[in-house]
Amino acid sequence: MKNSLKKSLNWSLIVAVITLVLAAIFSIVSTAVLSGVSWGIGMMIVFFIVLTGVISDTIGVAATAANEKPFHAMAAEKIPGAKQSVMITRNADRFSNFTNDVIGDIAGVISGTASAYVVIQLGLQMGYEEGSNVQFAISVLFTSVVAALTVGGKSVGKTVAIQFSTEIIDHVGRLFYFLEVKLKITIFKDNKRKKKGNKNNKRK
Repeated sequence: MKNSLKKSLNWSLIVAVITLVLAAIFSIVSTAVLSGVSWGIGMMIVFFIVLTGVISDTIGVAATAANEKPFHAMAAEKIPGAKQSVMITRNADRFSNFTNDVIGDIAGVISGTASAYVVIQLGLQMGYEEGSNVQFAISVLFTSVVAALTVGGKSVGKTVAIQFSTEIIDHVGRLFYFLEVKLKITIFKDNKRKKKGNKNNKRK
């Protein structure tokens, strides 16, 4: 129990540090990119950030829903990415924590900040000063649209992730295979840990 708690705390600390670093990097990059661009391009960037969060959340859900068995069969046939897919399903808890909570939440925060910038730019271009009623109305409308796209997109993504978990993780596994083989970047190390309940799980 103590060992499990210690591992959980260590992982939480690692995630917190990674989140801090990534949030700072994404914030700086998004601010630099948005600086000087028109509101139209800024709006496209916001939607791209929202899409990133939705895709990340979808992949995380797929990891928790996927079963190891199909990937073991693929690995036996030496299919590229199969071994990486097995590791993703075995580490589904940490993997989904990173994709859903770290990347997904950062995307949500950054999209909110970027939305505020776009609203200001749009209002100024229309001739309304910051703090005016028109700019306030634009802010409410644009923020509502972004929130609706985020929530709606993640809802659809969860459905897709559950129904096509194997296919999604297969593609992610191939990406990890490319990173390991071509760029020598290892995402997961084989710790021989099997996904809990995996033997009894049946893909619906």
